[in-house]
Amino acid sequence: MALRALWVLRHDPGAGGAVLFSRRYPTVEIRAETFNGSTHVPVPSDSAFLKALLFELRLIDDHIFVEHRDTCTRINHSSVYSVRTEGGDLWPVLAFQKSGLIYACLPLVEETLEPRPPLLTVSGLSQGLALLLGIVDYISPSRKNEAEMSAKIGQLRNLLIQACPLGTPLNTNIRSLNSSFDDIQEMPADENQPAWRSNTYKGKPQVNVCITEKVKCMQYDKRDVVDMWQVYGAVNCKCDIEGAAPNVTLSLNLPTNGPPLQDIVVHHCVTSVDPAMLMSSSAEPLDDSVYNGPYKFPFIPPSDSFNLCYYTSQVPVPPILGCYQLIEEGSQLKITVNLKLHESIKNSFEYCEARIPFFNRGPIAQLEYKVSYGQLDLSREKSLLVWVIGKEHPTDYVCTGNTAYVKLYFRIPDFTLTGCYADQHSVQIFAPGKPKITASRELISSDYYIWNSKAPAPTTYKTLFD
Repeated sequence: MALRALWVLRHDPGAGGAVLFSRRYPTVEIRAETFNGSTHVPVPSDSAFLKALLFELRLIDDHIFVEHRDTCTRINHSSVYSVRTEGGDLWPVLAFQKSGLIYACLPLVEETLEPRPPLLTVSGLSQGLALLLGIVDYISPSRKNEAEMSAKIGQLRNLLIQACPLGTPLNTNIRSLNSSFDDIQEMPADENQPAWRSNTYKGKPQVNVCITEKVKCMQYDKRDVVDMWQVYGAVNCKCDIEGAAPNVTLSLNLPTNGPPLQDIVVHHCVTSVDPAMLMSSSAEPLDDSVYNGPYKFPFIPPSDSFNLCYYTSQVPVPPILGCYQLIEEGSQLKITVNLKLHESIKNSFEYCEARIPFFNRGPIAQLEYKVSYGQLDLSREKSLLVWVIGKEHPTDYVCTGNTAYVKLYFRIPDFTLTGCYADQHSVQIFAPGKPKITASRELISSDYYIWNSKAPAPTTYKTLFD
């Protein structure tokens, strides 16, 4: 569970590519040579890797057909690539683009590379992804300020000494680290205390668990265009427990006939996991053989709040069904929006509103409307209508105004679309004292669009890493 190397790269279509940061781990490379044997492919120079990765991502020479890259039999369903170098095919390279930069790493594979082992057996992939996302979170806020971004990238080397010593990711929250060595804490005196537990808690034991699910949706109300929706969740934990290395076991449960959790990625503090839990992928069709719980996670918790796991799920219906029509008559626009809460969804919103923007049309000069529930507000710029639905959802909604889509914003506390929940009684803590256990869950909208069915609409559905 280590990384051989990692990179932060830039691609400018006009100026070409550049290596902003790279870090190699020679001790891990020696282990790779031992594990991979004759199938070992050395890590190339930064310039050679940059050129090879840009070629593999089709960011250069995309107008040329290259069989090993562009053949229809080789379609990537993940962000893991085989990068062709002079020394051979470098695999598995985890790489993705975010805000104009390319983040990449090369996890260690602790076995021969021929035949290639299943991705789910390469434990370094999930750790590498978590570390790269931590770097993204650290760099992204300064992306528009070139000087600030350069300064942050310059601090990465010191930060990675703490976050990924000797190529082993220990702390993926790069923001929480100090770029100087003044505040680096001494290693724990207790040899059993893992490096991610930077201090020992004193006080009454308590565990807080929060399951947050987000739902993305694109609805078109057209026969020739398929509506799409995606649910993905995260289980956040905060464990205040005495002891150098307390053991905790948390179980996630689903209701009867609930959709199974898929694409599960666990935090590196998880000590063991049932392989069947990790085998279910959203890229494969569902069948009766898919593991559907309970999902048990034994772990030694970090000192701070952390995400125990991430998952996706193929739920059968979106929570709110909608239809949106816009008709232009001279200088007037007439719109009709109908929204309906699915019968299986808990009708208890913390907030719910529909926003109808008007782009490239100027301010709204006159507004006539009728609402069957809630209230309709016009923004100060007179370019956005906001229908405030409130805490309970009506069966339908009609108003008169204009735009190309309706975007929904809502949050339902104490509810998940999958039905996933953490049973407080199933939390096991192997430490002195009776702990206080708090469990909560929520469903939040994320990019929830209902497009005008009377006009063309984009049909590309964004993935998690776009």
